[in-house]
Amino acid sequence: MEIQSVNDIREKVKDSIGKEVILKADMGRKRIKTKTGVIVDAFPSVFTVKVNNDFDCERTVSYSYSDILTSTVELLSAE
Repeated sequence: MEIQSVNDIREKVKDSIGKEVILKADMGRKRIKTKTGVIVDAFPSVFTVKVNNDFDCERTVSYSYSDILTSTVELLSAE
């Protein structure tokens, strides 16, 4: 399924609140960071994800819907 607009992305993220997801973020120069976390909240411009980093510290990170639209961040279901 190809996502057409920011509104479609926003609805998909709102439906995934509380679910575990896999985030693949393109950091540039062929570096991709993969994180597993839970979507905490969805706001009009951004959504927040609670992730565990390499040191077992829990952190909350935020991404904009345009990051997904431009393929800077890929959001996958962990199920």
